[in-house]
Amino acid sequence: MPKSTIKPPRPSFRRTTVRRAVAEELSAERKTFQRKSEIKTRALELLQQKSEQAAGLQPQAFPVRNRPDPAEQFRESRQDRFISSLSPTLNVMIQAVQRAGRGLVRDFGELEQLQISKKGAADFASTADFNSEKTLREYLLKVRPRYGFLQEESGVKAGEDTSHRWIVDPLDGTSNFLHAVPHFAISLALQEDNDIIAGVVFNPVTGDLFYAERGGGAWAMTASGTRRIHVSNRNLMNESVVVTGIPHFGHSNPDRFVRQLMPMMQKTAGVRRMGAASLDLAYVAAGRFECYFEEDIKPWDVAAGQLIVKEAGGRVCTYDGREDSASVVNAGTIIATNDLMFAPFKKALAISEKSDAFKQFETAIAPAPAKE
Repeated sequence: MPKSTIKPPRPSFRRTTVRRAVAEELSAERKTFQRKSEIKTRALELLQQKSEQAAGLQPQAFPVRNRPDPAEQFRESRQDRFISSLSPTLNVMIQAVQRAGRGLVRDFGELEQLQISKKGAADFASTADFNSEKTLREYLLKVRPRYGFLQEESGVKAGEDTSHRWIVDPLDGTSNFLHAVPHFAISLALQEDNDIIAGVVFNPVTGDLFYAERGGGAWAMTASGTRRIHVSNRNLMNESVVVTGIPHFGHSNPDRFVRQLMPMMQKTAGVRRMGAASLDLAYVAAGRFECYFEEDIKPWDVAAGQLIVKEAGGRVCTYDGREDSASVVNAGTIIATNDLMFAPFKKALAISEKSDAFKQFETAIAPAPAKE
């Protein structure tokens, strides 16, 4: 059989040369563009410096544009898709607190420019407090115009729908905020008749968002993703960490608090004072603390957080043992624990309350000192 005379094609030197020339030309264009950009930036800097020198100003660095982080954009887009899949009520509430949170973060970065007004003894507010409440109210009125409000700053505003109202704390942890401590939150709850049916607690600085809807469990949305949360399973006092609010000028009874604190210091693994009741409750729900207790507390401080604790498997009651939602929200005292430690912590506080009552009784029956 005769051998084939067809020879394999040789590489096209012309084609290779053209490709190399095009690549070199593109590289040269990129370098030229980069040099022009550097020259332009330098010229603008020199122009700015000359203008400032002519005006007698101190030279300032030329502003640099911050490009959005692709990873952050992707994470936010995933969160947006997840939020849109929630119930309409939770969707509205989360959108509301995130809108208000953006304003708080902006004000938090400009603390020196905030105008602070006095609200009362040891109870201060900033313009950020009012702006946050305004943002929440305007958005919620837009999407649920018939609902009423119970607000920290503006009080009660009745709505056409008398069975539903929003309970709003636009800035829980005002002292932390004003002292540049990034531990504060927006707390938003929806009340139906006497029951809380949905609650959201949002720390705008960290982006941590805790939420729950009656019968739907408790959830946390953080930088690492969204997950269902549950109270801790610790069942020993000496392994439990307690969080509370400490009396300060104009609030609560320091002597009674010391008696409440004694068994906690003696029998637990530690006591914390964080400064934001709504986040304290959210942390109990997430298993970070085993118990939270406080008195002289307001409905907007605990309305959302107490539901989150219950939906996370915990138990909540007042100091006198009532566990219904209306009592917990309005009584002014609260105990929230995991299910296993409910009885021990309730008993410890009950003993301190009895000792306080006994001391008051002794004082009442004590004979008056003799007059000299």
